[in-house]
Amino acid sequence: MFESLSDRLSGIFDGLTRRGALSEKDVAAALREVRRALIEADVALDVVRDFIERVREKAVGASVVKSVTPGQMVVKIVHDELIATLGEESVSVDLNAPAPVGIMMVGLQGSGKTTTTGKLAKRLTEKAGKKVLMASLDTRRPAAQEQLRQLGVQTNVETLPIVEGQDPVAIANRAMQAGKLGGYDVVLLDTAGRTSIDEPLMVEMGDIKATANPHEIILVADALTGQDAVNLAQNFDSRVGITGLALTRIDGDGRGGAALSMRAVTGKPIKLIGTGEKMEALEDFHPRRIADRILGMGDIVSLVEKASENIDAEQAKAMAAKMGKGLFDMDDLSQQLGQMSKMGGMGSIMKLMPGIGKMAKQIEAAGIDDSVFKKQQAIISSMTKKERKLPKLLNASRKKRIAGGSGSSVQEVNQLLKMHRQMADLMKAMSGKKGKGMMGQMADMMGMGGGGLPGMGGGMPDPSKMDPAQLEAMARQMGGPAGMPKLPGLGGPKLPGLGKK
Repeated sequence: MFESLSDRLSGIFDGLTRRGALSEKDVAAALREVRRALIEADVALDVVRDFIERVREKAVGASVVKSVTPGQMVVKIVHDELIATLGEESVSVDLNAPAPVGIMMVGLQGSGKTTTTGKLAKRLTEKAGKKVLMASLDTRRPAAQEQLRQLGVQTNVETLPIVEGQDPVAIANRAMQAGKLGGYDVVLLDTAGRTSIDEPLMVEMGDIKATANPHEIILVADALTGQDAVNLAQNFDSRVGITGLALTRIDGDGRGGAALSMRAVTGKPIKLIGTGEKMEALEDFHPRRIADRILGMGDIVSLVEKASENIDAEQAKAMAAKMGKGLFDMDDLSQQLGQMSKMGGMGSIMKLMPGIGKMAKQIEAAGIDDSVFKKQQAIISSMTKKERKLPKLLNASRKKRIAGGSGSSVQEVNQLLKMHRQMADLMKAMSGKKGKGMMGQMADMMGMGGGGLPGMGGGMPDPSKMDPAQLEAMARQMGGPAGMPKLPGLGGPKLPGLGKK
């Protein structure tokens, strides 16, 4: 998401921040490039004009031109205005209403409405501890009701029994009644869509709204539709009155224009984003974090949340203790590879870390993805217990046996061993004898008292036990608009497995 916009803006701001003093002419030239980048990212023209005007008012003043670091000051202004455009604060789905809370899902056919309904039901059940009932009101699309029932089975969420011949309004009424009688906390109403907005659709949506009186009306829109998504949002909001937006296929949208435009045009918050096909791939929308990502500042808070969900705390502590002694064997490497896969792979992790967006592309270009991790784990699994503890034992005949057992080549086995040696050296340096070592310093900085970053064996604090101010402070400590940490590939040691030693 936002990859193309992020690349363009990074190039523009790299040129600004490398220079000393800036003239108003320099700032104006940079803003022309920012304007072009936003238009190419499919942001609505009115939104672009308004955004550039707000930035210009603040960026051409004497405070910027005479600032000690004028380039950084311009970046900060753009960052702040991006947040203002996307929405100052994160707004989650509102459940603050008498049970059952009705949530009506609306949108065009093919926008991912039914799948998003299933994802939201799973999220509310597992993360919010709510008893959820799903009901399909789509009587037009073949097998639409059966699709939602199957998603209910997949996510362990109950669905309203299908009654042949009932119209959408009657189903909505029955769903809300069943919600009351069954003691449900939330009732999700998955409405029908069309290939385009038409009058019968809007009348139907209005009738359902009048009958069910939903607390939330969430418009589900495909981020890949760009400007069409903006027109869609305006139409639904004027006719039905939406309370929020859910953007799907964000992972496939390198531009991000729909996200920037829809919030600005409708004034309604983006509440949810679909980040993949899996039922877990639905996230809250955090404007500040997205603005950070667009400007290459990383997203440490999301990284911490991801880590806390996927990394076992006890395993992490044990790993940290081993690394503190400078120990790192092939079993440890396998565990690290497994953890990185759970968190979306190395590229996904790197994209969330400050200042490493370009390095994430290096990783993708090198062909390092989840399939590579799986193959490397297969190679390690083909080793004996003794070989995993003492990789130095691996001579030519042993390597040949391991390659045959894992369906790989001897060259791939050698590459993995080289990667292990590089990581072992890095871990040894990070847990150095002088002072606390780099790992200890990072642990103190994050308030972990003996942890580290994911993939380096450290435990992560539980974000659910931290208030927003603590999360933001931690994010700023680890890197932000000013002062990025020195990480592998940024003037430090090379990333294991990439490039020549």
